[in-house]
Amino acid sequence: MRVLLDANVLFSASNKGSNIARLVRLTISRETAVTNDVAIEEARRNLALKRPGWLGSFEAILEGVERVPSVVFELPVALAAKDVPLLCAAIQGRCKLFVTGDRRDFGHLYGQTISSVEVVSLLRLAEIMAGSA
Repeated sequence: MRVLLDANVLFSASNKGSNIARLVRLTISRETAVTNDVAIEEARRNLALKRPGWLGSFEAILEGVERVPSVVFELPVALAAKDVPLLCAAIQGRCKLFVTGDRRDFGHLYGQTISSVEVVSLLRLAEIMAGSA
């Protein structure tokens, strides 16, 4: 299963001892975790500003994550322009899941499948991963 990780997931997973870090490591070990340059740069920028001590862990996470190109095309759902490349990358990258903790921008899409990609929260990813154990 291909799973696109949003910037906030990458940011949170960079805290080595956190449950989110463990969940992302589990996902990387069992599935194909992917992201794109938009998510990487947003996470890197926010880490540099807010948690520079986590940057080493962030770079280590990226070693296990496939990068898919950023693309933009028309979507059948409403999203802010800055968020369109993220969902488009999940679709173009043939992902089954788009994982995001961004409730403000993506919460209205949680549980919905857009062009074969289900938008899910971290909690839902944990439930899915527990079911595939």
